[in-house]
Amino acid sequence: MKNQEAYENAKKKVETRMSFYIHLLVYLVVITLLTILNVTVAGDYFWAKWPMIGWGSGVIIQGLFTFVFDSNSSLKERLIEKEIQKGSA
Repeated sequence: MKNQEAYENAKKKVETRMSFYIHLLVYLVVITLLTILNVTVAGDYFWAKWPMIGWGSGVIIQGLFTFVFDSNSSLKERLIEKEIQKGSA
């Protein structure tokens, strides 16, 4: 039972990371194409910065939630342990 739970947790973490990497790759490809289009068509105004900033913010937020604020973070575990101790006292 414990092995199955560990497997499910690891699987979820890997799927979350793969989702982030795919999102990052798509972002880089599309932003590169938009930048090339922008430079070749409208070289006087760099409009590609707007999708770069907007979409890039989303990629950064997803990266933070994937690698920094993940569901198995030590902070979350400590808070859960604290609540369990409160309940048993």
